[in-house]
Amino acid sequence: MKVTVLGASGRAGSEITRELARRGHQVTGVARNPARIPAGDGISAVKGDATDAGALPALLKGADAVVSAIMFTDTDPDTLIAAVKAAGVPRYLVVGGAGSLDAAPGLKVIDTPDFPDIYRAEAAAGGRFLDHLRQEVDLDWTFLSPSAVFDGDERTGQFRLGGDSLLSTADGRSAISFPDYAIAMADEIETPRHSRQRFTVGY
Repeated sequence: MKVTVLGASGRAGSEITRELARRGHQVTGVARNPARIPAGDGISAVKGDATDAGALPALLKGADAVVSAIMFTDTDPDTLIAAVKAAGVPRYLVVGGAGSLDAAPGLKVIDTPDFPDIYRAEAAAGGRFLDHLRQEVDLDWTFLSPSAVFDGDERTGQFRLGGDSLLSTADGRSAISFPDYAIAMADEIETPRHSRQRFTVGY
């Protein structure tokens, strides 16, 4: 499968790029600084700007799936969605955030009292991005939200999937590492189970 990863130089994007290449897919990593994209068999590093509406469709053309792993405050959903459609890519997957998940009925994580202010703008932008996707009737999209703590380099392959609610362990921990998140994303690319849906992953 041919997969293009936007933001392939970031922590999530680079892990997704490595995981897909590990599975034998042809991965095109796109970043403003391609030198920071992981190197390896099956990976092609390309310089590109996800905000360049004119150039983006050409970068995406020919892919079987596109993964967007870019900060929401650095992107425009209309630009990205239009580019995927113009390029004729059949599937679009987005690295989401935890802020738009439900912490309790009627209460989103971003609206909980202890939500860190430093992440509020990014989380709000992620929620708006998800809203844009949910209005799409033609695009086959998937939005994968991590757990509250999205960090770490351990690759265990042991995790749970959920829907729109934050996943937590019995002791209240809500976390997922970058490699395990990448496994969940690659699984979804290979075997789609959440077409036009948001889902989440955690321990």
